[in-house]
Amino acid sequence: MAEWPVRRISELCEITSSKRIFAADYVSQGVPFYRGREITEKYKGNLDVSTELFITEDKFSEIERKFGAPKPGDLLLTSVGTLGSAYVVKRGERFYFKDGNLTWFRHFKGLDSRFLYYWLLSPLGRGELKKCTIGVAQPALTIVLLKGMAIALPPLPTQRRIAGVLSAYDDLIENSQRRIRLLEAMARALYREWFVEFRFPGHEKIARVASALGEIPNGWEVKPLSAVCVRMESGGTPKRQVAEYWMDGDIDWFKTGELWDGFLFESVEKITARGQRESNARLFEPGTILMAIYGSPTVGRLGFVTRPSSCNQAALGIVADTQQISQTFLYFVLLSLRDHFNGLAQGAAQQNISKEKVANTVTIVPPRTLVEVFDRVAQPTFSQIQTLQRQIHNLRETRDLLLPRLLSGQVTLTDSAA
Repeated sequence: MAEWPVRRISELCEITSSKRIFAADYVSQGVPFYRGREITEKYKGNLDVSTELFITEDKFSEIERKFGAPKPGDLLLTSVGTLGSAYVVKRGERFYFKDGNLTWFRHFKGLDSRFLYYWLLSPLGRGELKKCTIGVAQPALTIVLLKGMAIALPPLPTQRRIAGVLSAYDDLIENSQRRIRLLEAMARALYREWFVEFRFPGHEKIARVASALGEIPNGWEVKPLSAVCVRMESGGTPKRQVAEYWMDGDIDWFKTGELWDGFLFESVEKITARGQRESNARLFEPGTILMAIYGSPTVGRLGFVTRPSSCNQAALGIVADTQQISQTFLYFVLLSLRDHFNGLAQGAAQQNISKEKVANTVTIVPPRTLVEVFDRVAQPTFSQIQTLQRQIHNLRETRDLLLPRLLSGQVTLTDSAA
């Protein structure tokens, strides 16, 4: 194992925050203004983030001239609420961020920012971040404590080789995500063409008739979701104080933050079979669609479970009545209704929509024969997406296994490994 000198982070870069931006400075378009939420989305690998706030070009230029703005290679770290989501700014990105929510690492001296990024993800870095956390009701990382973090620092060329190996995995993950996005766009376009624009095969021969949702093709129906589903149940959380419910669990237990409109292979937390049986948790079979019904901006997010799983009470497990529609078709129906669900969501502290409102939402139901044709056309695309998402899951697992070994010097790299 390599013996590397231990240094304080404050010796290796500047640790600061942004200049305060007030609510009066927000505009509807302009330069993106990020909070912890957006950086967490980037940290999770989202290619697009749900930017909600902006500042004017003039305001950004003024701040950039006087105080500086994030540059490629700078690192941002979420420091309030969801802690420890790190992100290295990429070339071509232009944004500003909220003071207090994010900590800014810049002006690096002898420390590669990508190496720091991976170190922050490692058990070593997580341990140091835990030492920097204050507060119980609202945990936070302080700049003063972050400056005191201790890091075992290899020579700069070694840092870059380690970061290069690990980032190769992330590059493969990002490429797969881009392919998934293209495939998803194709599948959504097909659904919209057939079931929203009604330009399905043979549509020219089908007359339109009046319905509660406007004109629809003759032979199609309008039904509440409850009428085309055989199961729609919220999940549950086993008691935390009963350790046996959680210890050495082997049943995936998903939270809404883990739903991202895709196939779900493994949860962060797991429960035991006993915890599932003796609590208010539900067991959902493979193929069940989980839909978030709590939290902004997660209301309406979806996920297909790929093995028997549970979820917390902030999500619904939904199964189609296959005599009428398929599970794949139901996925696209729910996806198309997301804006509707968000429009119904209520709650001051946390946006939410009830199971009853979801169940009572009406949708257009085409003949089962047309659903079968759609499935035959869409299924190969869905299979490719599932394969790519499985590859992403495996790449992340491999990277995360390798990461602590490289960061601790347990695995050394030669010059040829770069």
